[in-house]
Amino acid sequence: MTTDLSDYVASRVAILDRVRQILRDTMKLKIEPEAIDPDAPLFGTGLGMDSVDAVELVVQLDAVFGLELANSPLASTKIRTVNTIVDAIMEVRGES
Repeated sequence: MTTDLSDYVASRVAILDRVRQILRDTMKLKIEPEAIDPDAPLFGTGLGMDSVDAVELVVQLDAVFGLELANSPLASTKIRTVNTIVDAIMEVRGES
């Protein structure tokens, strides 16, 4: 694996781990962060987030990663799954 690719993978894994921890803490989930499927929907049949959870998550993502979604018309597409959140964070950091 090239250095650039290994750096990309390491960065993605670190962000994924942190987002999972934020979700666990925000939603007060009784599961380990690693058990959160990165492709499962956050709303509805997935993790079952509601609008209050979404607001708390958006605030946390802004505080931790500088991901400003509060007034973004794209917010709903950026927080569909853990992976879409990670993609958005990496895009903001210029790592995508």
